[in-house]
Amino acid sequence: YTAGLDKNLVGDFLGNHDEFCVQVLHEFAGTFDFQDMNLDTALRLFLETFRLPGESQKIQRVLEAFSERYYEQSPQILANKDAALLLSYSLIMLNTDQHNVQVKKKMTEEDFIRNNRHINGGNDLPRDFLSELYRSICKNEIRTTPEQGFGYPEMTPSRWIDLMHKSKKTAPFIVADSRAYLDHDMFAIMSGPTIAAISVVFDHAEPEDVYQTCIDGFLAVAKISACHHLEDVLDDLVVSLCKFTTLLNPSSVEEPVLAFGDDAKARMATVTVFTIANRYGDYIRTGWRNILDCILRLHKLGLLPARVASDAADESELSADPGHGKPITNSLSSAHLQSIGTPRRSSGLMGRFSQLLSLDTEEPRSQPTEQQLAAHQRTLQTIQKCHIDSIFTESKFLQAESLLQLARALIWAAGRPQKGSSSPEDEDTAVFCLELLIAITLNNRDRIVLLWQGVYEHIANIVQSTVMPCALVEKAVFGLLRICQRLLPYKENLADELLRSLQLVLKLDARVADAYCEQITQEVSRLVKANATHIRSQMGWRTITSLLSITARHPEASEAGFDALLFIMSDGAHLLPANYVLCIDAARQFAESRVGQAERSVRALDLMSGSVDCLARWTREAKEAMGEDDAGKMSQDIGDLWLRLVQGLRKVCLDQREEVRNHALLSLQKCLTGVDGIHISHGLWLQCFDLVIFTMLDDLLEIAQGHQKDYRNMEGTLILATKLLSKVFLQLLHELSQLTTFCKLWLGVLSRMEKYMKVKVRGKKSEKLQELVLELLKNILLVMKTRGILMQRSALGGDSLWELTWLHVNNIAPSLQSEVFPDQGPELKHGETGCAVSGETVSVPSNETTTLEGAGAGS
Repeated sequence: YTAGLDKNLVGDFLGNHDEFCVQVLHEFAGTFDFQDMNLDTALRLFLETFRLPGESQKIQRVLEAFSERYYEQSPQILANKDAALLLSYSLIMLNTDQHNVQVKKKMTEEDFIRNNRHINGGNDLPRDFLSELYRSICKNEIRTTPEQGFGYPEMTPSRWIDLMHKSKKTAPFIVADSRAYLDHDMFAIMSGPTIAAISVVFDHAEPEDVYQTCIDGFLAVAKISACHHLEDVLDDLVVSLCKFTTLLNPSSVEEPVLAFGDDAKARMATVTVFTIANRYGDYIRTGWRNILDCILRLHKLGLLPARVASDAADESELSADPGHGKPITNSLSSAHLQSIGTPRRSSGLMGRFSQLLSLDTEEPRSQPTEQQLAAHQRTLQTIQKCHIDSIFTESKFLQAESLLQLARALIWAAGRPQKGSSSPEDEDTAVFCLELLIAITLNNRDRIVLLWQGVYEHIANIVQSTVMPCALVEKAVFGLLRICQRLLPYKENLADELLRSLQLVLKLDARVADAYCEQITQEVSRLVKANATHIRSQMGWRTITSLLSITARHPEASEAGFDALLFIMSDGAHLLPANYVLCIDAARQFAESRVGQAERSVRALDLMSGSVDCLARWTREAKEAMGEDDAGKMSQDIGDLWLRLVQGLRKVCLDQREEVRNHALLSLQKCLTGVDGIHISHGLWLQCFDLVIFTMLDDLLEIAQGHQKDYRNMEGTLILATKLLSKVFLQLLHELSQLTTFCKLWLGVLSRMEKYMKVKVRGKKSEKLQELVLELLKNILLVMKTRGILMQRSALGGDSLWELTWLHVNNIAPSLQSEVFPDQGPELKHGETGCAVSGETVSVPSNETTTLEGAGAGS
């Protein structure tokens, strides 16, 4: 009945004389089934539900209700309900007499029979009947003061009898209610004692059939725990079973593998642990640590399949895209990864077997006995039954929380990396755990967000704490690259996060980075070639180009790095506004690098100059696809990119190598003159002259005058630079002449020409350069005259452009004024302004026109 009621109050209520209480008492008594039940058993069952009151009147009312109900159902011996009442009283008195310590003289059986004479309707009750009642009361007290409690009633003998009676009256089976209200709570209460009880039997039993019964019990507990999502229970079960595997015990035996093969209990427990891990892994939490301890022990003993971690990752690799064959990103094969790790002693099952057969040792050893061979064979069979690799290959089916706990357990088992050297065994463990961590990461690409933070932090700890090349840091770096290779095509929303992680490579200790630079660059190159279309953000490209740039000066890695850059920039295949400046900077570093042949620097310059076509294409596409305002903004941005390009080329124009320096000048000239499809504002052109052309001319002049032995044939370079200045100025003359700052620009051009006219290369003036400067200057003056830009004006305050021009020109070649303006007379002195005559036809001798065109060609 209702648990938790105060049985004292219930007894007082039922014994109350109030009419309602009496009615409740009789209704309550009517709920009992006393059919075919002895009187003492019925009385026990009735009195266990409440405390019998102490007042005689209340006792009488309670016993009257009981007797009436008992007589209704068991009239066989008793004549009437009064006989039942009198006998019930007599049993209560006998119970007190026999079990109260204060009663010294106890009632005998004869006394009891004599006290109950003539109560059955004036007749005696059968002697055997009374004797049986007497012995029952003496042997088993009727508790009139039942224990208080909020739990369910204790299963006393009378309750068992009641249960037996009820079972006889029910159908052969009971249809269970499908809604299990109490199953979860009941199992949660009894699971702990159950595991403990089975463990005791399993620990002390000898026959193997008893072992199997215990194993069945363990698996049943695991199944029910998983059914009710009782993670704590499953963890406790795993802990208990792991102790029986003997794998976690400190190894005191000489041949632990053979000892394991001879221990049936340990083998059965091991198979059970991994069976639970594979079947019910969804509900394992902290138990993963114990399971991993067992796996690590098997690994150290060389009992795991040789490539359990790599197989786990490779399987997802092979099944990643069955429609397109093996992905090209699979550059880090399991064989490569395996070679990275510390060589393991005879790893794998067959390795252990060959070790036993003394096939892999030079020391002579005695041949194994048949018993040893059999024990070893049993060990191998046990490990095969465990299907340990399935834990990791099938981790994609684990529930999220369990997967997270498995990953954390792997990180915990690997230990925190320490700066300096660690023992080979600790490093081997850390490498193996990292392999498994990478395997489950690759197997759970759809849930990478769940794992990524922990995986990244673990790899970062390894990278930042390693100061010398070792297997662990190599595994970490190449594992990280492998994760990025594999996940970039599938996780565009995580692309930035994945690529940002590669910045860890840039943080490697110099000795570590140098040791692996070539292989890292090869993997970055493969990553770029396979995933260039998936890298869209500037941040992502910054990471990639940074990794490629640092290879420019590395003898072994530079070829692979340049190959990747070539892939990105050739024909603008993968150039984007987001990565343009980054790629230009990277190409410049390769152009400036003296590692390898000058030919590669020239190719890098060609990549830079060729990229100007991309700028023209983007400008055209912007005009076609965007509105006027957006296209204008895009054109401005493209102009800024162009300025960065020519600034980069300017730096290479100062290279020590003549071939590279001169090619950079020609490339710069191409980018300055081949900009028809790009909108470059006047302000940007003025910036270009100040930051690029004039600066480059001044720097080259300084180098030429500095007598630096490393720079050969500076005369040829200065000639090219002068031609570049002339060609660019003439091409832009019409546009720039409209600007108010044109005079300043023009004086800058004249100033450089004057300096180049007087420069001494290796201590002496260059006749070739002087002739060229005179020729180019004359042609520029002729064009300015033809277009009406250079004319004497009749303006108040004088004509500054005219006067300043001749002031500089006369310093260079005083005869040029009369050559350019041979017919200058009084009428021209009062002519129109320079801009006004831009539309007139000015007569220029044919030989001057030829010279002008030749200068414009820059050849």
